[in-house]
Amino acid sequence: MQISIIIPTLNEESNICELLSQLLRIKDDRIVEIIVADGGSTDKTCNLAKKYPIKILDLGTKSRAFQMNEAAKVSIGDVLYFIHADTRPPISFVDDIHAAIKEGYQIGSYSFKLDSTDFKLRVLSMMTKINMLISRGGDQTLFVNRSFFDTLNGYDEEYVIMEDFDFIRRARKKTKFRLLDKSVIVSARKYEKNSYLTVQRANLSAFLMFYFGASPQKIKDMYNRTLSL
Repeated sequence: MQISIIIPTLNEESNICELLSQLLRIKDDRIVEIIVADGGSTDKTCNLAKKYPIKILDLGTKSRAFQMNEAAKVSIGDVLYFIHADTRPPISFVDDIHAAIKEGYQIGSYSFKLDSTDFKLRVLSMMTKINMLISRGGDQTLFVNRSFFDTLNGYDEEYVIMEDFDFIRRARKKTKFRLLDKSVIVSARKYEKNSYLTVQRANLSAFLMFYFGASPQKIKDMYNRTLSL
């Protein structure tokens, strides 16, 4: 098993160095590359990433689905592992993914813990341990067998939001989804700019609109109107 780590970024200068430093401290030959796929950052994200021995795609297009697909096209691993810049996977992630692949799973993710002691956010984190589509999301990281990724034709670039939900929904129609036993740590920054209820209202509305077939652009417009990002 060879893992290509793919990190889609947009203005992540406050997060990218910590994540890359953590990943590069893991000395494991099964990690064959780390690819940062940038969507046109106007801050120092790309300049900071260039200090590390990784691949950088300066794509200039703000679309996470497009960014991840473009990185997948140039990747060399037989397993793709997608990580958001404000997420910190457990140090055991290579072994965890390897074990899941050996068990026959082609795709899966972790649950998450938000980096906050707020009780409401701790309860929210616990809900991501439920293996249902509504409890999933790209911030939990996602591993997928490369051949299976290609079978699904990658991410649907029509999805300017909810691209991870669409991908997982399509995947679950073809194979079992492995929810790994551990959790990633995710920044609670969204809750620092918005109230808990506002974020939950936006998330639930986005999922329901997605579930009932609203256009991705309408979902994105609603989400941007509701939240300060």
